[in-house]
Amino acid sequence: MMRPHRITLVHCLSALFATPLPLLAQDAGSSEQPVEQPVGEAPEESQTPQVVFSDRGVRGVLTPAGRTVFEPSFSYTHSSSTAVAIEGFTILPALVVGLINVSQVQRDSYITGLSARHGIGGRWEAELYVPYVYRDEAIRQRDILEGSSADFISDTTGDGIGDVEASLRYQLNSGHMGGPIYIASLRVKSDTGEGPFDIERDTIFSDDGVRLTDVLLEQPTGSGFWGVQPSVTMLYTTAPAVLYGSLSYFWNMERDVGEPQGEVDPGDAVGLSMGIGFAINQQTSFSLGYEHNTVFKSKVENDNDLESLFERTQVGSFLLGVSYATSATRSWNLSVAIGATEAAADVQVTLRVPTTF
Repeated sequence: MMRPHRITLVHCLSALFATPLPLLAQDAGSSEQPVEQPVGEAPEESQTPQVVFSDRGVRGVLTPAGRTVFEPSFSYTHSSSTAVAIEGFTILPALVVGLINVSQVQRDSYITGLSARHGIGGRWEAELYVPYVYRDEAIRQRDILEGSSADFISDTTGDGIGDVEASLRYQLNSGHMGGPIYIASLRVKSDTGEGPFDIERDTIFSDDGVRLTDVLLEQPTGSGFWGVQPSVTMLYTTAPAVLYGSLSYFWNMERDVGEPQGEVDPGDAVGLSMGIGFAINQQTSFSLGYEHNTVFKSKVENDNDLESLFERTQVGSFLLGVSYATSATRSWNLSVAIGATEAAADVQVTLRVPTTF
């Protein structure tokens, strides 16, 4: 999803991808290798509290060198509107269905994922994320040109491997003088999932031969396009809280999808996220935040009807994350994203269970 997942809001994009992530601000410049602590553990003077963030790109301050974190996750997303909701850039507005006569659309997505993160040399972190996606979409539409009282109802599903992602992160500074910590990240999203142009569709016409909408025969599990996302994340500790912010740019690579559409250039996106995390006690922390993505207009070579009506689409969500550490190596992280704009999903709930080895 990037980041179901989203969640992805914010991960080192941060985040604000999202979905909640524990974050341990460590002194990367220290001669000793950093040691992970339970979420909310009272820090020593040379350490900062661990907090959870609500977004899938920001993996916080990085995994200690030589350690590996496996993180199974489950995400549920619901959207009910006449606009396609963007989920970590895996579904693009107006690329799938023309909605000129749709009275109601409901979409539900269930994404089970597994990510593995490995610390390299104290300041580097590499990650691989593999999702399995199930989507259900119900459309009720009426031929507004005929004034008919009969509704056309379509219910389609789809499941399979989603778009596999790989990320590389680098902690730029140690923050040992009390200043902010900066993390640079590069995420690459593949097209391993089945995209909207890989699926057969039915075209609905009026009695006059006017094209009304395209209905997919099954739901896609990916975007169908490769994407690259560089980002910078800032973390600033002011115990017992941590302030965070992230700026990212997502580049969707254009490709020829065949006839009749020809070359399709999905819109790129600029993302911004910000928030604050609090350590409540030795086991529990929570965070509040907001993420906003501006998605630019998609371009279709031979089919202008599939292009967005607007030059930009605004997608914003409020974020809430809670983390509970059951041991020094495992925590349960729950995050909720609530749509703040019409193009955003109504709600996204994500559960993650990172375990360090």
